[in-house]
Amino acid sequence: MRTFGGFKSGDRFFYGEIRGDEVHILKNPFWIDIEATGEVVGLTSMVVDLPVAPSKLMAVGLNYSEHIAEMKRTPLGTPLIWFKSPGSLLPHDGTIKIAFPEHQTDFEAELAVVIGKAVKNIPAEQALDFVFGYTIGLDISDRDLQKTEKQFGRCKSFDSYTPIGPFVYTDVEVSDVSLELRQNGQLRQSTRTNRMIYSVAQIISFASQSLTLFPGDVILTGTPAGVGPIHAGDELETTIDSWPRLRNTVAIA
Repeated sequence: MRTFGGFKSGDRFFYGEIRGDEVHILKNPFWIDIEATGEVVGLTSMVVDLPVAPSKLMAVGLNYSEHIAEMKRTPLGTPLIWFKSPGSLLPHDGTIKIAFPEHQTDFEAELAVVIGKAVKNIPAEQALDFVFGYTIGLDISDRDLQKTEKQFGRCKSFDSYTPIGPFVYTDVEVSDVSLELRQNGQLRQSTRTNRMIYSVAQIISFASQSLTLFPGDVILTGTPAGVGPIHAGDELETTIDSWPRLRNTVAIA
C-alpha cells in the first residue's frame, strides 16, 4: 500500500507521498503524476490538508440493504447517483459546521474512490483499471431539506459537508474491508464493503456512461445502516480497515 496526501506548511500547500514518518513532496497532484521533487519533510511538522481536488464529486445512495430499510426506501434497480459541490470538502481534523441548526443533520460514513485516468463508457470488468486509490469520506446530509427538495445536491453540499481523508491509498483491495463510524466514542455504523449492493467497479461503469470521469474525480460509494444526527460539540471518527482514522468535530455555522 502506498499513501498520498495534501499538506500545508505555513502558507505553502503541496501533495506528497508518505513513507514512514516522512513526506516526499511531489511536483504535481499524485493522481496526475507521481514524480518527487527530491524534497523530504517530517510528517509530524506538517498540517494534513485535503488530499483531493476533484473536478466532480459524486455520491451514491441506497447501496446497502440495511440503510434502504432504515430510510424506508425501496431498491431502484440501478445506482442512485447525484453530484455534491467540491466546495463542501473538509479535511481531517476540520470542523463540520451545521448550516441549519433547527434541521436534522445526519452523518453518513462511506468508502470514497479517487479516479486515476480519464474514463468514459467503461464496462465493469475494466473499471478498476481507472482507479487511482481510495480514501474515507462522510456525506453530511440535511434531512429536512432532503425530504422537501426533489434533488439531493443542495442538502448535501453546504460548506464542510464532505469530510474526506486523511490520506489516499493505492494498491489496496477494498471489496471486503470494514467501515465504521464512532460518534463521541460510541459505535454508530459498522459494516463490511462486501455488503454493498453495487461494487466499486459497477458504480464506476454506471457513472461513466456518456460522462467522462477525469483524474482526481471522487465518488462516494454509499453508507450503511446506523446513520444519525450530529450536534455541536460532537466528535466523529470514521475508519476503514486499518487505515488512519478520519476525525472531525461539529459546530454551528
